Amino acid sequence: MYTLKKSLGQHFLKDENVCRKIVEALQEHPFQRLLEVGPGGGALTKYLITLPDIDFKCVELDEEKVIWLLQQYPALQSKIIHQDFLTIAQPFSEPFTLVGNFPYNISSQILFKVLEWKATVQTVIGMFQKEVAQRVVAKEGNKVYGILSVLVQAFFEVEYLFEVHENAFNPPPKVKSAVIRLTPKQTVPDMKSERQFFVLVKTAFNQRRKTLRNAVKSLYTPEALKDPIFDKRAEQLTVDDFARLTFTMK
Repeated sequence: MYTLKKSLGQHFLKDENVCRKIVEALQEHPFQRLLEVGPGGGALTKYLITLPDIDFKCVELDEEKVIWLLQQYPALQSKIIHQDFLTIAQPFSEPFTLVGNFPYNISSQILFKVLEWKATVQTVIGMFQKEVAQRVVAKEGNKVYGILSVLVQAFFEVEYLFEVHENAFNPPPKVKSAVIRLTPKQTVPDMKSERQFFVLVKTAFNQRRKTLRNAVKSLYTPEALKDPIFDKRAEQLTVDDFARLTFTMK
C-alpha cells in the first residue's frame, strides 16, 4: 500500500458516491482531452480511465503514488506526468478539461495556473477546501470576495456544485470540502490589458480596508481619482467595475 504525506496536503477521497458525482458533473460538458491533478490513490482515476475515446493524462508529484498507480492501473502507462503541477508545461496544445481533488495547500495556486492556461481550458471540476470554494464563487459585498473571486470570475462562469463531508476522505481533513465548476465566459469584460487588470485587483485587495482611492492611488493620476467610484472599498466593486477602471490607469 502507500503512505499519506501531510507535507503534500494529501487527503485521499474514499467515498465512491462522491467520486461518481464528480465524474457525472464532468460529463455534463463534452470533452476529448482530460487532465487529472493529483490522482493520489486513484479514487477518481479508476473511473476516468474507463471513459471512452478520451485522451487522458494525470499529474502526480509523489513518486510513491506514481509507482503504486502504475501497479494498480497498467492503463496509466505513459499517461502519468511525474512532476509538480505548478511548474509543468501545458500538457495539451488543444482544448482540454481539468479535474481533481486538489491538494488544499496549493489550491489557490492551481487556480492561478488555470488562469494562465485559460485560452485552452474548457472546463474545470475541482474539489477545494470549502472556504476556498466559497471565495471563488463569492459576489461583491461578501466578506470573502477578494482577488481570487474577481480574477477567476472575469474569465470563467463559476458554479458551486456540492459540499463533501470530512469522512469522505482518508485521513479526514479538519475542514469541509466543496466541488465547483468553472467554464469559460462567452464574453470577457472589456479591459485595457489583462496585466493591468491583475495589477489593479491585487493592489486594491491588498489594502481592502482602505477606500479604493487610498489603496490604488499609485496607479492613477489625481484627476482620475476624483471619480466617485474611488470612495468605495475593493469588496464593493463588481468584476466589470474593475475591468472598466483599467482604462483610466496610468
